Amino acid sequence: MPDQPWTSAPMSVIDLEGTGAQDRDNEAILEIAVVPLVGGSPDSAAGWETLINPGRPIPRKPWISPGLTDDGLGDAPTPAEIAPTLATMADGRYLVGHNVGVDWRLLHRRHPDVQPAGLIDTMRLARKTEGKAPKSLGALVDRYGLRDRITDLVPDGRPHRAMWDTVAAGLLLPVLVAELWENPPTIKALLDTAGLPLGNEPVGFEQPPLL
Repeated sequence: MPDQPWTSAPMSVIDLEGTGAQDRDNEAILEIAVVPLVGGSPDSAAGWETLINPGRPIPRKPWISPGLTDDGLGDAPTPAEIAPTLATMADGRYLVGHNVGVDWRLLHRRHPDVQPAGLIDTMRLARKTEGKAPKSLGALVDRYGLRDRITDLVPDGRPHRAMWDTVAAGLLLPVLVAELWENPPTIKALLDTAGLPLGNEPVGFEQPPLL
């Protein structure tokens, strides 16, 4: 319901790592992480992450995250094999992410049957704060002193990998909400401020900024 507090709405944070928009129609998902939000905080114990074997060689490009190589992905599940779990984690839920329009564009292209309730962009939310908020997730993590908390939840994670970026965005969201609203907003108010429409090329599409 639009008037319910945002913390009680069904939400999951998501991040994809792929071959890059430079691949155009051949862009593939190489890694995905989804973490539910419970009471506005990431429940990392209930999170899910997986590598994905795209079924073709992976080019060695500087924008492809370290570790996402042919050797690392050779035994990973295929897109079809991860589809049922992805639907369980995402369908009917608001998907939160940093510059989430980029993730949604690729997710919707490769898994068009996924049906989230909506999209919430932490980068768009950060731009509503006072002063000139940085665009990159890493800079915002440092601005709000979140690195130690991310390490506690993802001890083996690293920036530019799906689970680290997912937990980072999940921790950033309530910090930004608290900065912008004196009282917890409704899900409608949050969507009005940081929501993106669902579609192939969401409004607000941008190349992902570097950390």
